[in-house]
Amino acid sequence: MPAEWEPHAATWLAWPHRESDWPEKFSPIPWVYAEIIRTLSRFEDIHLLVADDEQQAQARETLNRAGADLNRVCFWTCPTDRSWMRDAGPIFAYDAEGQKHALDWGFNAWAKYPDWTLDDQIPARAASVRGIPTLRPLRRDWRVILEGGSIDVNGAGLLLTTEECLLSTVQHRNPPFDRADYEAVFAEYLGIRKTLWLNRGIAGDDTHGHVDDLARFVGPRTIVLVTEDDPADANHAPLRENFERLQTMTDLDGHPLEIVPLPMPRPLYHDGVRLPASYANFYIANGVVIVPTFNDPADRLALNTLASVFPDRQVIGIHSVDLVWGLGTLHCMTQQEPA
Repeated sequence: MPAEWEPHAATWLAWPHRESDWPEKFSPIPWVYAEIIRTLSRFEDIHLLVADDEQQAQARETLNRAGADLNRVCFWTCPTDRSWMRDAGPIFAYDAEGQKHALDWGFNAWAKYPDWTLDDQIPARAASVRGIPTLRPLRRDWRVILEGGSIDVNGAGLLLTTEECLLSTVQHRNPPFDRADYEAVFAEYLGIRKTLWLNRGIAGDDTHGHVDDLARFVGPRTIVLVTEDDPADANHAPLRENFERLQTMTDLDGHPLEIVPLPMPRPLYHDGVRLPASYANFYIANGVVIVPTFNDPADRLALNTLASVFPDRQVIGIHSVDLVWGLGTLHCMTQQEPA
């Protein structure tokens, strides 16, 4: 599996339609998506899933009014339960002969929600329209369930994940699996030779510890890791523990990892619910990094930090206070297809 900063053929998204994902706050969400697509379409092609012709017309009108480059947006009819392509969409990887495959992992809505069968069909549908062969990962005759947000790779044999997510006894993805099972799956299907296990994710994370709100590769041995300085905040202790773990970890050659601290915004609540607001949920595309911002003093520091580790890319903030009420932001809604 290539690193996210390697060249893309396109970005995959699904047009938002499920109002209950943003209760009483859905109306601005299509415009947030339009701003994201407007920004990304300056740099690469977009494959956008829509439910039907009517939804395509609505999306096209919104994107046109927002100034997106519609010449770079390809619409595909594919009904979905939700629009979180990072977790339900295909993960693309190459075989030993250099053939690109769409990995058709199982999806069960984070082991939390009963409606997921449409989303579970996305990888096969997306691969079909692109003419890309699919591969369904199996282990012990079990179709492996894996969400894209639960892993992050450096494209050179390392993978980041969390024990809270994959080894959870609360949200079962793959009930019979232990650490060794996951590492065998990662090796067979993603080319991983070493898995870096962090412990817990951030407060408010509906996915139970996805690593893409926590720690991200930004280079072969460089990781940005969110930190919380306030000892009274629920994130302080688990983030400190993850920092200490990473300090003891090495790359494949035994060299220490470079850890770049990334701030957390102040706690963000809506209707009394702690939201998973994190600058680590950025998305790397061709020539650009889009970063969620939260009307917070730390926005500027986060953007500057990411600009320092991506000097060859534009770093652009996307206002995400409304978006995060859906319990995810920019990385959660995008999925890259490597070139």
